[in-house]
Amino acid sequence: MSRIGAAELRDAALDHGSFRSWDSAPLDVGADDAYAGELERARAKTGFDEAVLTGEGTVHGRRVAVVACEFDFLAGSIGVAAAERVTAAIERATAEKLPLLASPSSGGTRMQEGTVAFLQMVKIAAAVTQHKRAHLPYLVYLRHPTTGGVFASWGSLGHITAAQPGALIGFLGPRVYEQLYAEPFPAGVQTAENLLRHGIIDAVVGIEALRATLNRALKVITDAPGPPPAALPDEPIPDVPAWESVVASRRPDRPGVSWLLREGATDRVALSGTHGDAATTALALARFGDQPAVVVGQQRVVGGVVGPAALREARRGMALAAGLKLPLVLVIDTAGPALSAEAEQGGLAGEIARCVSDLVTLDTPTVSVLLGQGSGGPALAMVPADRVLAAQHGWLAPLPPEGASAIVFRDTDHAPELAAAQGVRSLDLLRNGIVDTIVPEHPDAADEPVEFAHRLSVAIAREIHDLRETSAEQRYTARLARYRRIGLESR
Repeated sequence: MSRIGAAELRDAALDHGSFRSWDSAPLDVGADDAYAGELERARAKTGFDEAVLTGEGTVHGRRVAVVACEFDFLAGSIGVAAAERVTAAIERATAEKLPLLASPSSGGTRMQEGTVAFLQMVKIAAAVTQHKRAHLPYLVYLRHPTTGGVFASWGSLGHITAAQPGALIGFLGPRVYEQLYAEPFPAGVQTAENLLRHGIIDAVVGIEALRATLNRALKVITDAPGPPPAALPDEPIPDVPAWESVVASRRPDRPGVSWLLREGATDRVALSGTHGDAATTALALARFGDQPAVVVGQQRVVGGVVGPAALREARRGMALAAGLKLPLVLVIDTAGPALSAEAEQGGLAGEIARCVSDLVTLDTPTVSVLLGQGSGGPALAMVPADRVLAAQHGWLAPLPPEGASAIVFRDTDHAPELAAAQGVRSLDLLRNGIVDTIVPEHPDAADEPVEFAHRLSVAIAREIHDLRETSAEQRYTARLARYRRIGLESR
């Protein structure tokens, strides 16, 4: 596996000729003769004076701070001098309000400096956290290899984390494991691709694509929003039976969140949650009509049921939107909660509760989209936003109509009757103050998926724009009042 050097990383990530070093002479750590000799040989070999370089440059014209390890300098290990350089650079990036790209390639703590070096990870993590608390982007690109305390501190704190293809990434270095336990570490575990499969990182990106990926992410995170698109023409919504909408929402060819992102959004950056239980939640950065947002969307896979991991992924999206001060778009399309021992033992109910709690109090503009099925707790977990849109055939209910029929009539034959009686369809939700706007379908989104995605994108963009024009305090007060009065005004 080839390694990418710090200089190669710098040149690939930044606009040509834009880099300016922030490095000053490294601290004198009082090295003994043996360690001093190692440092001198590393300097002669690499041309670097320490295991990290720091500075700033531009990505498509935007100023960005950079911290990168040089593995060929004592395995990119972090001692006091390297840690001080990293920390000073993070603090400067925070003071100058710059996005920060961190690119570790390291064996971890520098053994020659012992426990004092080990504790340096604390101050680096603290500086990263302060940077993120200032709502500044912290983007991580893990290079081969990244292990130990570096991976367990500033290498794992990114708002977005990508990795070099094939990179060895893990907490315990395989050589250490083999020496300690007299057996090799299981093959294929500590690889970038395996971490992506388990949702631990967001992407595997070749060095040749890094600058383009950074550009797309920064377009969403840092570039100013544009003007709102023209409003959609007013259209009457046909008064069709609720059961007709339920049936339409279950069509296998109905466009879901992936259609919306592909056809209705630009500058898309897909994040984690692509495999396993979390695969029922899509997480992305995107722009709708030049309005930036974090997108959390339920995907109709594996029957469309949602388990605890998917809801944790949704909460990650909420935290990401709050941390980056971006609007949040939530797309609801679920057949209901996973009904299994694993879901119960995984804390499904608690995850639903925490989603509701986090979302209704989130300190950023929020737009929920009832795209299709809206069944049960996982739908409730993503409803309480500043504005709620519904596709014409979107619906919301505490149970699928068949479940409600089973409770009330002890059969499923009365599902159409229960769907009508419970007021689950978009027109009923609009009348009851649960939905603000209905996006028409002509006559069914599955028959016009591209056109519908464009129409929905325009509706989302206008809501985001209007919410950004409102103060955070006004949004928050209005959101709480909205959900406080639901069900009371018609009584």
